[in-house]
Amino acid sequence: MAAASPRPTSRDVAQAAGVSQAAVSLVLGEKWHGRVSERTAQRVREAARDLGYRPNLAARNLRLGSTRTVLLVVPVLTTEFFAGVYTGAARVAAQHGFGVVLYPSPEGIGPARDPFASAQAAVDGVIASSMAADALTAIRGDQLPLVMLDSDPAAGTGATTVNLDIRDGVRQVAEHLLALGHRRFLHLAADVPSWTFDIRARELAARLATVPGTELRTTAAPISIDAARAAAETALSAPGPRPTALVCDDDKLAAGAYKAARRLGLRIPDDLSVTGLDDLALATALDPELTTVHLDAELFGERGMEALLAVLDTRDPARDDIPVTLVIRGSTAPPAAP
Repeated sequence: MAAASPRPTSRDVAQAAGVSQAAVSLVLGEKWHGRVSERTAQRVREAARDLGYRPNLAARNLRLGSTRTVLLVVPVLTTEFFAGVYTGAARVAAQHGFGVVLYPSPEGIGPARDPFASAQAAVDGVIASSMAADALTAIRGDQLPLVMLDSDPAAGTGATTVNLDIRDGVRQVAEHLLALGHRRFLHLAADVPSWTFDIRARELAARLATVPGTELRTTAAPISIDAARAAAETALSAPGPRPTALVCDDDKLAAGAYKAARRLGLRIPDDLSVTGLDDLALATALDPELTTVHLDAELFGERGMEALLAVLDTRDPARDDIPVTLVIRGSTAPPAAP
């Protein structure tokens, strides 16, 4: 079988027309008026037609400084929450003629390989979760517009940040449990070096500290059901009065806590109240259904994309945090009488 003929290039057109590549670019980019003659322009167009030359639109976009493509960097694709973030971001992007390339950090959390030879040449901007912040090292570039999700606004990373009101979510959880009468708390924290989880720990401790007689223990686990089960089982078996309320950084951690409770013969919520944070589909699959904080992932993605579009248009993006809501279900109740 004969090899396919190579695709003609602008250099081929220049040689056929007897002009420079710069002249070809001017003519085919409709910028030749006043720079080359009408006769030269006609020669270039005829040569391009005869050779079957078609401009490389990607390369043309790079020269124009715009690809109308945005990179969304997230920790994992398998998490329902980040699927929602992508859906919201892609919806707003499509309304403005942009596409979204979804790029997960391969190990879930941590450094990632550069998905492009040069991200600055391949995308117009980046939206990134703080949980995948290490992946930005290779792909951000000095001049690439960047919007951070769930990130410290004071850190100065990127052009702007878009945050859910996680502080208020944790406050709502704490106030709900305190109002039920709980005073001994266990915080099952996500073992992830990320601002959003640091905020959860600090806010929970600060809120509980305002109520005399409260006790707070903390144990950490990676965000997986098995790791959470092991950590919760160990913490709940520790010497001393057992906590009556278990506050989890994530619904998956809460699912692990359910397994730990059952292994220890504890009933939820009779012996132990459990809360989560996310309101994934998992929250209503658990029995009893999980009291958790609802985070609107699609709105989060929409706001992230809107912020990046504002940055690209040199407008000030909205800076107010996205409200979150505590959804009270069957996993919380007043503590049992001592």
